[in-house]
Amino acid sequence: MSEYSFDAVIFDLDGVITQTARVHSLAWKRMFDNYLRLRKDKYGGPFKEFTHENDYLPFVDGKPRYKGVESFLVSRGINLDFGAPSDSPDTETICGLGNMKDSTFNTILANDGVKVYDSTVEMIKTLKNKGIKLGVASSSKNCKPVLEAAGLLELFGTRVDGVVSAELNLKGKPEPDIFTTACDNLQVEYNKAIIVEDAVSGVQAGAKGNFGLVLGIARENNEEELKQNGADRVIRDFSVMTIDTLEKWFVEKNG
Repeated sequence: MSEYSFDAVIFDLDGVITQTARVHSLAWKRMFDNYLRLRKDKYGGPFKEFTHENDYLPFVDGKPRYKGVESFLVSRGINLDFGAPSDSPDTETICGLGNMKDSTFNTILANDGVKVYDSTVEMIKTLKNKGIKLGVASSSKNCKPVLEAAGLLELFGTRVDGVVSAELNLKGKPEPDIFTTACDNLQVEYNKAIIVEDAVSGVQAGAKGNFGLVLGIARENNEEELKQNGADRVIRDFSVMTIDTLEKWFVEKNG
């Protein structure tokens, strides 16, 4: 029996455990800027670059890859066929663009390696030592190789990522499916779990799932936005807190 009121903590990956959110953003920018330039050459009109603040954060961050492609294209008034996941990266479909982004991401990752947030890793190890169950839930299909590269895969009792979501036909964030599935795998009641997220779509998913606590990590100086979209508490980094702080906040919310 744990000495704490919560039984599990489910972590998002990019931007929470690993410093790969910026790598994803850079990969999206390279892919979309190249595509937007091709469209300019093909159809004319001005070129408007893809930016982190105006495009990645509101339309792509935290969403499954093909959903992110579609969301951004719709924001620009661009309609493409969905295509198929087997489309080559040079195919002008939603899947083709998504696959080009994935190829770009893996190239950057291979060149730069995987950096982690040390304070998050420290918290994960502390939680594990205290008998708290741990899960990772991510929209990314690169979740497993990223965790393996960082040497962290074995710390988690379950991994629900983009690969698993496709196999089980789970809805992506802002729906709570990946978090509820992680809890189911750990045999933990949803109201006894803490969700840790840095994306707006992620805290929205946490709020929809009626979990015990949704903790937002404001890597983008977006504390208020995370709070407004479902985070119960927001921090900048785990270095500012302890496991006892988690317990205090969990009890304050749940009585």
